[in-house]
Amino acid sequence: MAVPQGAALLFRRHIVANQPKPLMPHATASWLVDNTALSFTQIADFCGLHILEVQAIADDLASSKYTGRDPVHSGELTHEEIERGQADPDYSLVMQKAPVDVSRTKGPRYTPVSKRQDKPDGIAWILRNHSEISDAQIGRLIGTTRNTINAIRERSHWNIANIQAKDPVTLGLCSQRELDAAVAKAAKRAGPSEEAASEVEIAAPADPRNDKERLIEELRREREEAISAAARAAQEAEAEAWLEAKREAEANPEPEPGPDSL
Repeated sequence: MAVPQGAALLFRRHIVANQPKPLMPHATASWLVDNTALSFTQIADFCGLHILEVQAIADDLASSKYTGRDPVHSGELTHEEIERGQADPDYSLVMQKAPVDVSRTKGPRYTPVSKRQDKPDGIAWILRNHSEISDAQIGRLIGTTRNTINAIRERSHWNIANIQAKDPVTLGLCSQRELDAAVAKAAKRAGPSEEAASEVEIAAPADPRNDKERLIEELRREREEAISAAARAAQEAEAEAWLEAKREAEANPEPEPGPDSL
């Protein structure tokens, strides 16, 4: 029995709505805007963005200029799928191959060398927009040290004149999910009793001995985290190298030997 066209369309839209999104949605949207005739709605649906974000990218009104990322090269789309979408404005693009991502364990983030110059910009953005996030959380999100965070906060950083606050998610320093989790955790920790707690601290001065013990404990914890972070960074670097080699092997498969080569 033939499936009604309306039911088939609804089923397809359900699949598209629940399919994986590109690894770098904004950069992918920028490439599709510049290199295809797809509608903004098609690009927004495929990349998981709001149509106004795609419009801003097309009009160069976005806060950051994105370098386009070719979804055909990564295998997420094919030329045939793009042509099908260009021919029918109501067509929804289908992800051809889900992006490969490297899962990361807890601890300080390993940042590629190419993005390390962006760290101060990401730190400045968090300090300006989410002051409730602790220095320890910022260090885990961005993969930086307390000294760097304090230098940027106090404007004593050696390159402070060139630091511009930029969203660390846009810079690729952390994911939106990790940033949202850090904000939620900081808000929960602050809680409604923050003001009452501060009044108690004013009324009862802290014991210097307790402060010394907390400092020793914090230094010990930071040293342990640094050791484990170094081990995790080596593992992640090895995983990234393996993934890169795998992508190159998939993009340039070795030709099968022909009868003449035997």
